[in-house]
Amino acid sequence: MPLDAICLTAVVRELQKELLGLRIEKIQQPGRDQVILSLRGGRKLLLSAGANQARLHLTTISRENPAAPPMFCMLLRKHLAGGRISAIQQPALERVVSLTIDMVDELGEPGQRKLVLECMGPRSNLILLDGQDRIVDCLRRVDMEMSPDRQVLPGLFYRLPPAQDKLDPLAVEDAELDRLFSQAGQETECASLLLSSFFGLSPLICREIACRGCGSGDARLLSEADRTRLKAAFLDWQNTVKEEHFTAYLLSRDGKPFDFSYQSITQYGNSVEGREYDSFSLLLDAFYETREQMERVRQRGQDLQRAASNARDRMRRKLALQEKEYAKTQDRETLRIRGELITANLYRMEKGQALLRAQNYYDPDCREVDIPLDPLLTPQQNAAKYFKQYSKAKTAETYLIEQMEIARRERDWLESVLDELTRAEAEQDFADIRRELREAGYLKGQVPRKKEPRRPASGPRQFRSSTGLRILVGRSNEQNDRLTKNAYKSDYWFHTQRIHGSHVILCAEGSQPDEQSMTEAAVLAAWFSQGRNSGQVAVDYTQVRNVRKPAGARPGMVVYDPYQTAYVAPSEELVKKLSVSSY
Repeated sequence: MPLDAICLTAVVRELQKELLGLRIEKIQQPGRDQVILSLRGGRKLLLSAGANQARLHLTTISRENPAAPPMFCMLLRKHLAGGRISAIQQPALERVVSLTIDMVDELGEPGQRKLVLECMGPRSNLILLDGQDRIVDCLRRVDMEMSPDRQVLPGLFYRLPPAQDKLDPLAVEDAELDRLFSQAGQETECASLLLSSFFGLSPLICREIACRGCGSGDARLLSEADRTRLKAAFLDWQNTVKEEHFTAYLLSRDGKPFDFSYQSITQYGNSVEGREYDSFSLLLDAFYETREQMERVRQRGQDLQRAASNARDRMRRKLALQEKEYAKTQDRETLRIRGELITANLYRMEKGQALLRAQNYYDPDCREVDIPLDPLLTPQQNAAKYFKQYSKAKTAETYLIEQMEIARRERDWLESVLDELTRAEAEQDFADIRRELREAGYLKGQVPRKKEPRRPASGPRQFRSSTGLRILVGRSNEQNDRLTKNAYKSDYWFHTQRIHGSHVILCAEGSQPDEQSMTEAAVLAAWFSQGRNSGQVAVDYTQVRNVRKPAGARPGMVVYDPYQTAYVAPSEELVKKLSVSSY
């Protein structure tokens, strides 16, 4: 759900306790809609004005910055760098947060600036104000054509978004609730009534109030008793919010987070998993991490995804045709037998004959068969025709076996590239995959942009086992090759069995690794694979000395023998626990 007004209040209360008085040491803009303020003490405050991810909270996730900072980032550095956060404020039940920053201008004069975050879906914005609340600049400029009612442009005084024509849920009293519920007709859905009557409430909370009062999120006002129970549930929610009894609560389905709230949620029963977090910053970091990765893949890897998917689909169709042709070659003995029977019955055949009925002496019962003939050919030519078709089918079988094996390897490699794209994070990851596809001939018509900034080669993901052994995880097929090639022969290599995933190297440091480190390396191999969301994943492991790359094989493709197999459950918590920065 978007960050609603009350959940935003809970976040603001949390940030007020931690950030007031802290100095802004660094300002970065890793994404078009994201700004990160690095504060004294190592804290990082993320402000995001993305349409589907507007929010602010402390973050621990490292994000890659562009080679050149955007203009808005440069503007923020000019006005805010070195300033101190003196206030964090939110207008009552508005999805707007204002950070007041005490700073010193170019002339050494003290002053104030405000950084306003508006969390309003597609209209979300990040706005810099001067000491008189005049707009210096913003992420998204809104002119008269875009909004006749409210413009957001440099030089204009800042105004809050227009208020909704609804009731304040925290100020409404008993009598007004009675009137509202009594005017609602029978069969009125409780959640819809709350959502249409009050501002500041999200659909999730409206359904939760209905569920706690009337037993179901889609309950209806059927009787006076229903109205009484709904009113009691609403007043109970109201008291909880007024007293600021907030709980950072994450909802997950099939291991994937899909919603969050500032209180526990009961409406889904046992169909979803609920988890409480120690802070809203930790909750929002966890919730948006997966969503941001998917968005990065969609934006940066869209053309790569399309090229790899189209190539994979073409290879599948090609393989299907080859398998169909191969199936036809398996019936070639019938062609040979027909040629033999025509040859054996030449004495009783005439030119222009269209059908030969002969006894099949290859059949144990010697039954008669009908053999179609070309009336324009002589009997000898008909026999030669069947022998030629037989020989052609025999040759085709050998050729098709080779071609089908090549097609299967190519299809598997393309599927591994698509799997890479789902886990790509940094700009360099996408550049590596782009080069891999280009060298394979799937991006022939594309050339690199001129004057593209050179980036240092990205290293593999790096982890430390509980006993201190280093574990390396490849980010791409080319990196998988380098990782395995450069590892010591005594190191251990891990890979999921029969499904695509990263190569994982457990650095043994010349000795036999402990059992716990082996298990943790297997869990990492399971997590960084297509089996991430499975309950149990089979992971093969062996020493690097037993892994080799066939001649001419695509990047990332290896064979290995002997090996052993471990069955482990992927664990995101273990991945985060063992993670260290990549080198």
